[in-house]
Amino acid sequence: MDANAVNIGIVVAYLAAMLAFGWWGKSRTKNNSDFLVAGRRLGPLLYTGTMAAVVLGGASTVGGVGLGYRFGISGAWLVIAIGAGVIALSLAFAGTIQRLKIYTVAQMLTLRYGTRSTQTSGIVMLAYTLMLCATSTSAYATIFVVLFGWERWFAILLGGAIVLVYSTVGGMWSITLADQVQFVIKTVGIFLLMLPFALNAAGGFDGIRQRVDASFFQWDGIGVQTIITYFVVYTLGLLIGQDIWQRVFTAKTPEVARWGGTTAGIYCVLYGVAGAVIGMAAKVALPNIDVANLGKDVVYAEVATHLLPIAVGGLVLAAAVAAMMSTASGALIAAATVARTDVVPFVAGWFGKSIAVEHDRDPEEDVRENRWWVLGLGVVTIVIAILVKDVVAALTIAYDILVGGLLVAILGGLVWRRGTGLGAAVSMAVGTVVTLGTMVYLEATAAVPLDGIYANEPIYFGLAASAVAYVAVSLATPPTDGRVRAAWEARLAGRVEEALPEKVA
Repeated sequence: MDANAVNIGIVVAYLAAMLAFGWWGKSRTKNNSDFLVAGRRLGPLLYTGTMAAVVLGGASTVGGVGLGYRFGISGAWLVIAIGAGVIALSLAFAGTIQRLKIYTVAQMLTLRYGTRSTQTSGIVMLAYTLMLCATSTSAYATIFVVLFGWERWFAILLGGAIVLVYSTVGGMWSITLADQVQFVIKTVGIFLLMLPFALNAAGGFDGIRQRVDASFFQWDGIGVQTIITYFVVYTLGLLIGQDIWQRVFTAKTPEVARWGGTTAGIYCVLYGVAGAVIGMAAKVALPNIDVANLGKDVVYAEVATHLLPIAVGGLVLAAAVAAMMSTASGALIAAATVARTDVVPFVAGWFGKSIAVEHDRDPEEDVRENRWWVLGLGVVTIVIAILVKDVVAALTIAYDILVGGLLVAILGGLVWRRGTGLGAAVSMAVGTVVTLGTMVYLEATAAVPLDGIYANEPIYFGLAASAVAYVAVSLATPPTDGRVRAAWEARLAGRVEEALPEKVA
């Protein structure tokens, strides 16, 4: 039997299963809370699986193997940084975030500081989640191009439509159920199939050691500056991303959020090491892969098609698709949540209009409206993915603003009682302006296009400026109003059952 036909059959079966889980999730979606945060009732197993699935996307799976091929064991640092972010979020903040009973990061800022000026964060979050969804959609479409021989636009359209259908129909319940399948497929594909087969083809660790440079076994082989960048961008970004927080909101209890997330973070670290070892083994077993021209991401597919038996390769390719789809679906529902809850009311306020998003005032109507938002923004991301050949630059800009502009105000609100609303608003503005200004300056003086956009300095300068502004302005302004503090403390104590209606005067 033709190996490619078998691989295609397995991937098609996986895609059909995703649609089935969409309809299954629909039966569990009765109200707004069910659609957006799975009813806030995920236990340890479901929560751990969905958290691991959403953070381990194409960069972690396909990219991690490629980094191992190029740099050896130090290629694991990207995914280790992601795991470190999940662990830090879970141990330090997840319990607090879960008790707030909210839907978005901007809601946390409004509740903590008592000012609507912090709702500008919703616009940044929307841009970030849309670009994240678009990049993930483009990524898994590349596998369809290779596997089915489709045109790029058609691969994006069909793959995006599948994610769009199961996300729209059942919301977070469908995404959670799909994530469990994706988590299992990724676990089996990486740990039980790719890792042992690749190591066997390379002659084990002894075979690898004999045929690669010693630097392949050095943990700093990829470069200390690169490692630092991974932790600054990915670890810090994971602490405040709407797509990650929205998963925390699904936890049944603070303990589930804390320890389930920590387990997911440890899993991520092991996942990163496994991916790097697979790449190292591929460097020995398949030494002639042209990564210089084809890119490092091609290594994953080469291992799946040349080192694995028939059917096994198909399951491994399905694992890559699963990784990318889980990130795309998580980013999509996060974008829809932010757009409806934060951005539309905030923008309406510019024109003197008041819009209230009263959660669960009419459960059926709420679910219907959320479905329209997911559908609409899903179409937008598909169009972006088709029309824009490289959305990574846009994602990088959004990510830099997310960390450089918003991190201090968000984490400051969680850990520093003296932080004020004006301090938060000024720090967000200063951090964003400095981040973008540094990026523009570096891009204007760069010898190579996009070098300025991909530089590390914008985040560093943005964070520093944001921190100084936050502390200085907070200390120079009166403390947060006592009534706001009392309402905040009530939420932290778990005495509020659900998020309050969002109103903009």
